[in-house]
Amino acid sequence: MQFWKKLSQIERQERIQKALDENVNFAKDTSLGYPASKLDGKVFYSDAPFLKDAPTLQTYVANPNHIGCHTLGTSEKAFKGTQEMEREVLNVVAVDIFKAQPNSFDGYIAPGGTEANIQAIWIYRNFFMHKQNAKLSEIAIIASEDTHYSIPKAANLLVLDWLKIPVDFKTRLLDVFALETIIINAKERGKKYFIIVSNMGTTMFGAVDNPNDYTQILEKHQLKYKLHIDAAYGGFVYPFSNKNSVINFDNPKISSITIDAHKMLQAPYGTGVFICKKGLIENVLTKEAEYVEGMDLTLCGSRSGANAVAVWMILFTYGHFGWCEKIRILQMRTEWLCEKLDELQVSYFREPYMNIVTIPAQYITKALEEKYDLVPQKHGDNNQWYKIVIMDHVEVDHLSTFIADLKETIHAKKGITLEV
Repeated sequence: MQFWKKLSQIERQERIQKALDENVNFAKDTSLGYPASKLDGKVFYSDAPFLKDAPTLQTYVANPNHIGCHTLGTSEKAFKGTQEMEREVLNVVAVDIFKAQPNSFDGYIAPGGTEANIQAIWIYRNFFMHKQNAKLSEIAIIASEDTHYSIPKAANLLVLDWLKIPVDFKTRLLDVFALETIIINAKERGKKYFIIVSNMGTTMFGAVDNPNDYTQILEKHQLKYKLHIDAAYGGFVYPFSNKNSVINFDNPKISSITIDAHKMLQAPYGTGVFICKKGLIENVLTKEAEYVEGMDLTLCGSRSGANAVAVWMILFTYGHFGWCEKIRILQMRTEWLCEKLDELQVSYFREPYMNIVTIPAQYITKALEEKYDLVPQKHGDNNQWYKIVIMDHVEVDHLSTFIADLKETIHAKKGITLEV
């Protein structure tokens, strides 16, 4: 690990305090030009005694604005201290987790994975139009039917077609025959440029796409593409549970990755991570943002620097080995659940390196859904699946109680009297 370390509580406090000292202090400095301030002092008491032992909360009160992209050019100097902490987070994620070379990427802490995915598609749409002279009608998004709803949202916002690829019902693998047929038909309709969104942990199933399924067929038909990995859920799981994963920046065909810190990392909501290779993010430069030092290359514009510090705090509290240990524990709990479902002869889907178990709806009663807050694939009629996500708060005791209730439900459906 080049950048990821485990720091003591004192070391973390000192690092955050150093960053805040390097930022503008709205409470003490004469700062006349910024349309921003610390959090309202009548509501958020900045001198509360507990804040001295809560550096992340101090940062929220200080309210740094991380507008812009701090891996490229200059940025607002008023917040240079916490901007450097954001760069430290990006180095850990890009280099230590996803095997990018140092200084070979750009990125930022986005307000969530939805924006980060839209950011990628926006970049590639503009890249094809500005650098390849593509017409809007010649560009298409291609992603599986299990992909996150942010992809059809991006298609709507950016006026692009989404080519939805079917997957096998049981394995959730891409139907490569359908994929090629869809690509051939799209080519015949004039599509020449493709934005691939390949999943590392789908929302409902935790399924992981093989990005080569896309690239091999597109290359076979001599079509141009950019490859984005949506690892919003799986980014802090799959690279640790599957040591042989090749879905990272070692693969020259991968141009960008989205990872959410507010899922597995348990950061506050609004902490997605977007990372792309150098030379791409400039395609969405907003030249009109002339009052912003370094101008703006992000969809959101203003965003909380405190969220970046919160992600930093989590990463440097655990360190690499501490995080690997946490993922192993969650994997063990997931395997325990799968073993119990096997004993009950209950079918399910589970990607072997992920911590999501998805059970066919036929096994789940309304009472089980409500008692355990199970998430359906589709609210309303025609739902086919329910998922269980083994997060940090889901312990074996909870799973054991669920299994007991599920067993009782199965026996009741079969009309079998349980032994006392």
